[in-house]
Amino acid sequence: MTYDLVIVGGGIGGSALATVMARAGRKVLLLEKSEHYEDRVRGEWIAPWGVTETRRLGLYDLLMSAGGHHITDHVTYDESLAPAVCEAAPLPLGIFAADVPGPLCLGHPHHCQTLYDAAAAAGAETLRPVTIDIITLGNAPSVTFFHNGETKTVQAHIVVGAEGRQSEVRAAAAIPLHQDKPHHWFAGLLVENVRDVDPKRQTIGTEGNFGFLTFPQGNGRVRVYGGYALEEKGRFHGEGGAKRFLEAFRMTCAPQNAALAEGTPAGPLFSYFNNDSWTDEPFSEGCVLIGDAAGWNDPINGLGLSITYRDVRMVSDILKATPAGQAPNFAPYAEERAERMRRLRFAGQLQASLDMEFGEAARERRRQYHERKAADPTLGMHGVAIMAGPEAAPAEIFTEAHRARVLGLAPA
Repeated sequence: MTYDLVIVGGGIGGSALATVMARAGRKVLLLEKSEHYEDRVRGEWIAPWGVTETRRLGLYDLLMSAGGHHITDHVTYDESLAPAVCEAAPLPLGIFAADVPGPLCLGHPHHCQTLYDAAAAAGAETLRPVTIDIITLGNAPSVTFFHNGETKTVQAHIVVGAEGRQSEVRAAAAIPLHQDKPHHWFAGLLVENVRDVDPKRQTIGTEGNFGFLTFPQGNGRVRVYGGYALEEKGRFHGEGGAKRFLEAFRMTCAPQNAALAEGTPAGPLFSYFNNDSWTDEPFSEGCVLIGDAAGWNDPINGLGLSITYRDVRMVSDILKATPAGQAPNFAPYAEERAERMRRLRFAGQLQASLDMEFGEAARERRRQYHERKAADPTLGMHGVAIMAGPEAAPAEIFTEAHRARVLGLAPA
C-alpha cells in the first residue's frame, strides 16, 4: 500500500499535518509510538503569531472547542522594581496579531489527543502504539513498523518526521543537528486549585537566584516554569521537589505568586536544559522534518508550538501545491525556517541573559535595562519577535550591536 504521506509522530505537529492533508483529500498514515499522551511539561502556550497560523490551517475553532484559553495581558516583575510599578501598566497582548486577543493555552496531552482524533475524523489512518523498525528514504520511501502484534511495511511519496528531538526520520536522512551550549536549567509544573490569580494575565520575573514564568489555563490551573543556574542541578530533585519548586515562587517583587505556592501540583515536575538546536536543511529526498525534529528554540521563549504550527502550514502548502507525480520543493521552507530560527535564537539569548542570570552583576544589569527601556522602548524589540513573529522586528534588532545596546555592553 502506498500513501501520499506517512507521518512518524502523532503529537501536535504530526497530528495537525495529518488533519490538514487528510482534509485536502490526501492518503495519510499517522504513526504514534505512545498508547496514551502524557504531560511532558512543555508545549501549552501559543504566541499570537502562532495563533494566526492555527487559523490559516483551519484548526483554531477546533482548539477553542477543546478548551483553548486566551491570555490577554502581561506583567514583568523584577527585584529592582516595586510590584505596584510593574502592575501599573500591563502590556495588552492583543496588539501583536490581527483579531487575536493574546496567546492561546491548552493542556498538552489534551491538545495532542484533540488533533489526533481530528486527523482520524478527516480520513487519515491513525495507528498507536507503534514501534518503528526501518525507515528507508530516497526515491522510494518506506516505513517498517510493529503494531498490534504484526510487522508491516508501507510505501509513501513522502515520509514526515514529526517525532520530536530524538527523530528517527532525521537519523535515517543523516540530517545534522546543531546545538548551542545550555544556559540554565528550566523546570515546569502544572498547578491547580490556584486562587486569587488573574486567569487572563501571564507574568515573568526574577528575584535572587530564581526566574519564573506563569501561564494561566483557566479554571484555577496555571502552568508555571522556573529557571535556575546550571550548578544547581539537584535543586528540586527528590522527595518534596515539587513543593520546594512552588515555594521558590514566593517573592517580594511578585506577591501574587504566593497563590501559586499554595496551589496543588497536578502533574510531574520536569527539569531540562535551556538551549537551541537547528538543522541547516530540514529535508532530504523522500522526507521532510517539522517541529522539534527539525530543531527547537530555547524554551525560555515558549515558541515550540508556534514554530510547529508554522512548519505545518508551510509544509502543507507546499505539498498541496505539488502536482501528482512530482517531488515537492521544500527549499523555500528550509530558507524561511533557517532565518526564523536564527532570529529566535537571538531573542532567546537576550531573554535568558536578562531574566535567567543571577548574582549582583546580573541584578544591576536588569535594573539598568528596565530604566533604559522605559526611556527607549526599542530595547525590548526582541519581545516583539517572540509575540508577533520573528519577521515582525527589523533586521537590525538581530545584530551584535543591538545585543550590546540591550545589555549595556561596550560596542565590539
